[in-house]
Amino acid sequence: MDSEADQQLHIFFFPFVAYGHMIPTIDIAKLFAARGVKTTIILTPLNASVLSNSIDRERSLGLDIHIQVIKFPGVEAGLPEGVESCDDMTSPEMVPKLFQAVKMLQEPLEQLIEEYRPDSIVADMFLPFATEAASKYGIPRFVFHGTSFNSQCVEESLICHRPYVGIASDREPFLVPGLPDKIEMTRLQLNEHFKVENGFHTEVRNLFRDAEQKNYGILVNSFNELEPAYAMHYNKVLGKRAWAIGPVSLRNRDSIDKVQRGKKTAINEHVVLKWLDSKKPNSVLYICFGSMARFSKAQLLEIAVGLEDSRVSFIWVVRTIRKEEEESFLPEGFEDRMEGKGLIIREWAPQVLILDHPAVGGFMTHCGWNSILEGLSAGVPMITWPMFAEQFHNENFITQVLKMGIPVGVEKWNDWIDAEDVQVKKEKIANVVSRLMGDGEEGKNMRMRAKELGEKAKVAVEEGGSSNENLTALIQELQMVKKASTTRHRVPSSQVF
Repeated sequence: MDSEADQQLHIFFFPFVAYGHMIPTIDIAKLFAARGVKTTIILTPLNASVLSNSIDRERSLGLDIHIQVIKFPGVEAGLPEGVESCDDMTSPEMVPKLFQAVKMLQEPLEQLIEEYRPDSIVADMFLPFATEAASKYGIPRFVFHGTSFNSQCVEESLICHRPYVGIASDREPFLVPGLPDKIEMTRLQLNEHFKVENGFHTEVRNLFRDAEQKNYGILVNSFNELEPAYAMHYNKVLGKRAWAIGPVSLRNRDSIDKVQRGKKTAINEHVVLKWLDSKKPNSVLYICFGSMARFSKAQLLEIAVGLEDSRVSFIWVVRTIRKEEEESFLPEGFEDRMEGKGLIIREWAPQVLILDHPAVGGFMTHCGWNSILEGLSAGVPMITWPMFAEQFHNENFITQVLKMGIPVGVEKWNDWIDAEDVQVKKEKIANVVSRLMGDGEEGKNMRMRAKELGEKAKVAVEEGGSSNENLTALIQELQMVKKASTTRHRVPSSQVF
């Protein structure tokens, strides 16, 4: 008779080395662990040291969740010592070296599968070798993209139809064909792999797509009620098998869980909460551009002046290109004038904790999908400032489809390391902040739509909700796959002597 341990599912979770990928992957692992699944998260040493607290806490509460540390071959790939994530990179030349180092993780992954024999693996889209490794050991491999149905549908349309070819001007809008909604873009907003044929980005993209064709399925950090038409398009038109199980950030319910997501915060959370408690509901704008973006000193100055001119209270998470610029970008006397009005946090903030506070009424964001979902789950409308990756797709979804955000006016896709000097002037910043945070109908309507979507997000992850049911169905399917596999490998009783 099979023991309970033999019947328990064991799943590997292998995120890409970027905090925007590692954090939601850990949240997903927690969701599975809370359902009785044994989960093992594969991390490199420095990333494990940063992210272990939240996992240790879950284990102390009785969940069967673990970290498996593997060496990151950064130095062997030509990276400086201590570079283990995208957040550590300081030049564009490091990008192919980082991907080369990641590619070298296939062998240690296979060694772990050989040793622990998991029942399946959830691996990031940027780890295409996980498909080959899973196939070698006969286990299902799931892809985690870390973005929405919408952005994946837009990307697929751009790849297949190439509507940007033949457009006379980089600023001329073109329609992205074959989608549930009218989505317009310009060539300036396109990812690098559309601009340079057969370059590094195109090669990497094609590698990812080829590996994805052979996977068992795709986990999507979204929920059906947010983008039903795109979930259906993804499944029926693109033929992809996917489970929407988000927003996964809502797994973190306690304040300590929200604070421990990611790096150590640069400010005590009690100081932040006390400051927010002193503000009126919906009166504070939260500004954060993700874990990788770095602005020039000139652009930070424009933001500072624009915020001051708007006269809106704010919390601003600041990251600079060079450490020596941390103080020098601010206008003379700015922090004195903003005392009590604005709070500046360096490098890392407890974002979910801040967004969930009733004083926060708006979010200026880089449009990373984690941030979009965290803001949406908190019922907060947005000012969109996309930079790279799929962020322009997310901006279009927020502003053109959901109509719960205002674009700040960024026109051009930019490398996160090599941002342009000034993309948006102070006058435009002050204008959009006043529009979103003011008492006008535009801001009120967006707040109302955001609150409605926030409530739907919470319902989706509760018992009986769509994401909760999708997770249940997936675990049941994997249990059936495990049982079938066990039966196939069991020796028939007639052959036992």
